[in-house]
Amino acid sequence: METMNHKNKGGRPKKAVKRNYRLRVACNLIELKTIQLKAEKAKLTVSEFLREAACNSHIDIREKTLPREVLDFTGKLSHLAANINSLAYKNNAAQTFNAFERAELRLLATAVKQMVQDIKYFLQ
Repeated sequence: METMNHKNKGGRPKKAVKRNYRLRVACNLIELKTIQLKAEKAKLTVSEFLREAACNSHIDIREKTLPREVLDFTGKLSHLAANINSLAYKNNAAQTFNAFERAELRLLATAVKQMVQDIKYFLQ
C-alpha cells in the first residue's frame, strides 16, 4: 500500500490572521448611505472601510473633568439647597421663623446673589 501524502483538498486558503469577532453598529439611514458611498469611493467593502477608518484615524480624547470652580460652585449650591429645604419645611409646617432663622435667610439671599455674580464673572 502506498502512503498518501496530504493532498490539497482545494477550497479557500487559510488566512494568517483570522477575523473571528463581529461588531454591530447602529446608525440611521443617512449614516448608513454615507458609509456605503465612502466605502464604494475608496473601493473597499464596508467592513474594510470601517476597519481602516477606525485603525488609521486620530481622535482627540477629551477628559470629562470639571474645573475646580464648578465643583466648588456645585458644593455651595447643594449646601444652599439643603438650608432652603429645611427652612421651607418649617414654613410649610406653619411655624414662625426666629431671629436666627431670619438672619440665616438674609445670609442665604446674599450667598445666592454672590453666586450669580461669580457665574457672570466665570462666564466672561
